[in-house]
Amino acid sequence: MTDVRLRSRVEVERGLFMAESYEVISRAMDAGMAPRSFLMSEKWLAKFAPLYERFPEVPVYVGAESLLETLTGFHLHRGALAAMQRPQLPEVPDLLREARTVAVLEDIVDHTNVGAMFRSAAALGVDAVLVTPHCADPLYRRSIRVSMGTVFQVPWTRLETWPAEGVDLLHEAGFDVLALALSEGAAALDVVDLGPERKVALVLGAEGHGLKPATLRAADEHVVIPMAGGVDSLNVAAASAVVFWQRRAALGSD
Repeated sequence: MTDVRLRSRVEVERGLFMAESYEVISRAMDAGMAPRSFLMSEKWLAKFAPLYERFPEVPVYVGAESLLETLTGFHLHRGALAAMQRPQLPEVPDLLREARTVAVLEDIVDHTNVGAMFRSAAALGVDAVLVTPHCADPLYRRSIRVSMGTVFQVPWTRLETWPAEGVDLLHEAGFDVLALALSEGAAALDVVDLGPERKVALVLGAEGHGLKPATLRAADEHVVIPMAGGVDSLNVAAASAVVFWQRRAALGSD
């Protein structure tokens, strides 16, 4: 059964997800994720032994590479797949309780961008990530792979509604909602107060359409990354890294 068939619209946060490569599977296990099965060719058994031997009750399925490619629909470039149990996602108030820097991914539908944004969030000190109802699944195989498994490091959950209620939850937790947008009157990122006295939620939207009008109306502040060379915008994953770094620098982090 392929990765896509394991994901249903109704149970996207339940059931299984696929982890690929030694590093990603190891990070998932270290984060408390439980494997349900392993799939690999015989030549990878020795390398992955330290992982599957941690769960002796979990089956390890071995087959020829051509057969595995037929079963999965893709070539296992990174040695093995592990089918893993999806974790129960935390409630939004619980996720926000100890956080001071939060990223909100509004309707980011490209799995590569989602994975890259989680990797930047992990590297640059973002405390938590909220994904909106129509955002791509962070536990989709491509998202996990691009994130290098950092999706298991950064606490995250999915909002049930956005911006209605979602913005209210952020405000109730003491966050200022900063929308990254090319809107008229947006403040330049390098002059916005991102210091430690503020709890900030950084909202990033899909490329092309940008943030929803309702999100822009609900935000406390609009922020834009200053550009040169006639360029008016960056890829959303690149933009997220810039914004996360600016917040980290303002906090005085090492």
